[in-house]
Amino acid sequence: MKKQQLVAIAIFAVVILWMIVPRETDRSNADLSGPTRTIQAISEGQAASESPDISTVRAIRVFPQSYNKKILVRGRTQAYRQVEVRAEVAGRVVGEPIPRGARVKAGDILCEIAEDNRGANLLENQSRLEQAQFEYDASADLQSRNLQSEVAVAQFKAALDSAKAGVARANLALRNTKVVAPFDGVVEMRAVEMGDLLNIGAVCATVLDDSPMLLVGLVPEQDIASLAVGSRVNAQLLTGEMISGKITYIARNADDISRSYRIEAEIDVNEHNLRAGVTTEIFVQAENLQAHLIPASALNLDDNGAIGVKLIDDRGNVSFSNVSIVGDNTGLLNPGIWVTGLNGNVNLVTVGQEIVFPGQQVESNFEWSTN
Repeated sequence: MKKQQLVAIAIFAVVILWMIVPRETDRSNADLSGPTRTIQAISEGQAASESPDISTVRAIRVFPQSYNKKILVRGRTQAYRQVEVRAEVAGRVVGEPIPRGARVKAGDILCEIAEDNRGANLLENQSRLEQAQFEYDASADLQSRNLQSEVAVAQFKAALDSAKAGVARANLALRNTKVVAPFDGVVEMRAVEMGDLLNIGAVCATVLDDSPMLLVGLVPEQDIASLAVGSRVNAQLLTGEMISGKITYIARNADDISRSYRIEAEIDVNEHNLRAGVTTEIFVQAENLQAHLIPASALNLDDNGAIGVKLIDDRGNVSFSNVSIVGDNTGLLNPGIWVTGLNGNVNLVTVGQEIVFPGQQVESNFEWSTN
């Protein structure tokens, strides 16, 4: 028999011998039959037991509170309105256009176009109007004495109306030589210089109405039902400045790409010196809820991966309750997160969640939970 075969047989015999020889189990049995560890629930400020046979978990009593849900929206500042003011008549710019950045009132001249022959056209049409008026009055006088037919009077009346229309057109053309601001605002862009030739419809200047300024953003479809026109908003600009306002518009149709809804909030009138296009974090005050403020460390996951917390009822029974996070509190005095899904006053496990499980019994007198 070969040496390798002898070694294999020897190893096999040793394994068989190890499996059939009884081993000492007294110590392991003694450990299994030893006393069960007691789990005690105490308040966060209470001293833990020094006994090695007592495991301690800490819990606090939390109460439902009124919480105003806030929705974070990424947005920007935007002017209330912005208009490109265009020329309604053609001509050469004769006045110095308003400079960029200038603040204007409604009716202030932005660009002035040469009158050219428009003044003469007005005088001509006014003269025709005087003549038509005289001829119509004379014709009406003759008709009153039955010396003029109604057809002739109607013709003079038509000539008079035509002359009046000519005067109105000439006045309008002369008035349109002065391109004016449609509302109070700031001149954002000046498109022409003195001496430029403006055609009908050419842009003279862009006027921006920055009073009030708007906050605009897109709200996800799952949050839009919580908003309403008139809801208050607080916002922090990228510059660090804090502003406030209220919602004035909520879109009825979602954006095709983002499936979000546009909202507009009008900034309070006491806010000033804001610029359009500044990136902003908008906090919208949505619906009012009954929620619990709990430490973030109290959150757990169940076997299905759902978020929840472990509770202890007044009889000492441990349970797991799923919760939904609706906000957070970053204040230094009472930090935590706001959750819904808990009913009434509850004893919340904050330390030692890993040693208690749903259905388990713990010991506590719960005197601390009534304070």
